[in-house]
This record gives sequence, C-alpha cells and structure tokens, in this order.
Amino acid sequence: MKIKVGLLYGGKSAEHEVSLLTARAVSQAINFDKYEVYPIFITKTGEWRKEGQLTAAVESIESLQFGSEITNPNTITSFLPQQGDDTTQLDVIFPLLHGPNGEDGTVQGLLEVLNLPYVGNGVLASAAGMDKVVMKQLFAQAGLSQVPYIYFINREWKKNQNDLLQKMEESLQWPLFVKPANLGSSVGISRVTNRQELIKAIEYAFKYDRKIIVEQGIMAREIEMSVLGNDEPRCSVAGEVLPTKDFYDYEAKYEDGTTNYAIPAQVSVELQGKLEDAAIRAFKILDCSGLVRADFFVTDEEEVIINEVNTMPGFTPISMYPKLWMESGLSYSDLIEELIQLALERHEEKQQLEHSKDGE
Repeated sequence: MKIKVGLLYGGKSAEHEVSLLTARAVSQAINFDKYEVYPIFITKTGEWRKEGQLTAAVESIESLQFGSEITNPNTITSFLPQQGDDTTQLDVIFPLLHGPNGEDGTVQGLLEVLNLPYVGNGVLASAAGMDKVVMKQLFAQAGLSQVPYIYFINREWKKNQNDLLQKMEESLQWPLFVKPANLGSSVGISRVTNRQELIKAIEYAFKYDRKIIVEQGIMAREIEMSVLGNDEPRCSVAGEVLPTKDFYDYEAKYEDGTTNYAIPAQVSVELQGKLEDAAIRAFKILDCSGLVRADFFVTDEEEVIINEVNTMPGFTPISMYPKLWMESGLSYSDLIEELIQLALERHEEKQQLEHSKDGE
C-alpha cells in the first residue's frame, strides 16, 4: 500500500517563491510508484488550499498555486483519520516552507498538536534555527567558533542609533554584513563598507524583521555540509560556494545564476573531518532531526568557523543540499524516501513515550 504524503508549501513569508521552487523540485523527484502525493498550498496572505491527489511531476510553479477550496488550517485536520473515510488520511506531511510562519516551528507545532508525522526538524530546532541570534548564542555556549557580531531590535535602533553605530564601528571591522535575524535565503541581507551604507542596510533589514544582526566580514572560504539523520546523523561531502558577486545573495542563489559551486570542495581529509565534526555538533546542539545544511567559513589556517545552520534547506535544482547528497551517492528520489522514513521512525518513537503519570 502506498504511503500518503502531503506536500505543504507556499506560506506567508518573503521566501514564498523559494518554497514554490522547492515544491516543484520535490514533485519531480518523489517516487509516485511508492507514494500518493497530496499538495497543500498556503497563499501569501495565509489562506490554506488543497486539491486532489497529484499524480505526476509538476512542470510549472503556476500549477502549484491552485485556487480551489479556500480554507484555513482545518485543511490539515481534514486529512486526519475519520470514521468510514480512509481516502485522504495522510501518513506523513512534508513541510516545504521557508522562513517565518513555516520554518520557525509554528507549523511544526501545529503538526505536533495534531499528532501527524512530518519530515524534518521539530519545534525546538526549527525555532532556534530560524532565529540567528538564538542560534549563535547556543553555539557560543557549546564552544563553536563564530565571527564577531552585534544584534539589536528596532526599538533600540530608534532610541539609540548613534550609540549603536559607535559600538559597531568600535567593536567590528569593515566590511559588515547586516541581516534580519529571522529570514533565510539571503533575503534582506546587505554587505556594507562605511557608516552611510550601514544605516541604509539596517533600515532595509528592519523591513523584514524587528530584530537584526550585524556581523563582521571575514576573508575565508564558504563551505557547506549536508547532514541527514535523527539520533545518528551523517554528513555528505563538502561543497564550496564560489560567488562571482560580493556575497551570496538572494539573486545569486535563485535568479541570476551568478554563483558557482565546487562539489565536492577541495578539502583535505583532515579538514573534511573537522567539518563533519562541527556539522554534527551543531545538529545535536539544536536537537535537530531529519535534515540540516550547515554553513561554515574556513580560513587559510583551516580554522572552521560556523556561520549558521538551515533547518529547511532548499530543494531547488540548484540547491546545495540535494547536490551534496547526489555527489555522495544518494539520489534525489532516495533522499526524499529516506527523509520520509526518518519522519515516520521519529513519530513512532514518540508514540512509545508515556503521556500520563506512571503509565496510567
């Protein structure tokens, strides 16, 4: 009997379009001989929509943005087991949402409450992985090397702009990178080299989040690792980002094709081991499950500095996460199958836990 999989994508986020690209790519990779696939679309305004079974790969993202049966999160509950109706009881949800309201633990919390198995990280890992500040604080406590940074909220910026600018100029070295704390895919990020650019970049980042982070730039290689598993995660080969622009921004990632990759990256056996160790440590620090892409800086002295982890890396045709696994010998289709199995295993493990005192 085929496993019924719900693809959950779209979302009320600046990364809505990235999610659509990911959903299309997954539909083109999933094995329809093993799985029944049901698309669940969340619009930019937060409306939940569903259609019937998807029976073939999707060729255009437009076809994923269907307009029938406008509902709400009850779309999910309609897939829960109901007496006398087993036609659309989903066995597992595959969240393909990026950014806030999807990758940040909110949807994961909904699925936990509904007791539905789902692919990927749980509430804690998703929330901590979405907030770059919280993530960095956890990594610092565990002793992982990071670049110097400062963070602040919009209210602090409005009250103490001059003090914050002085603090950044005194404690950080140019160039600086200004980022929203709770977005991925390089949305809202700017590279700046002077105070005037810094002010403009901060105002720009605050359009996307109430909290931002300002990091010191570093001359280093950008290396990424894909991690897969639950309690015993494993790593892929390393990949290197070779941007032709000043930094790896949204356009370079998804639109203009100006970024090149080295897959596998040219790293020594010793450096590969360091990267694997750091990636798995980061995975366990956040209590991750399923999948993570860990991003690092590597200096000329081969010091490994963690940048961040992405708890829902993209699955687009140009995304690093699936590319690294393909280079490691795991195909797109097999990767998706393993992620689904990991989700079902984790859910089954949770079902064995006692939920009342002394097993009553």
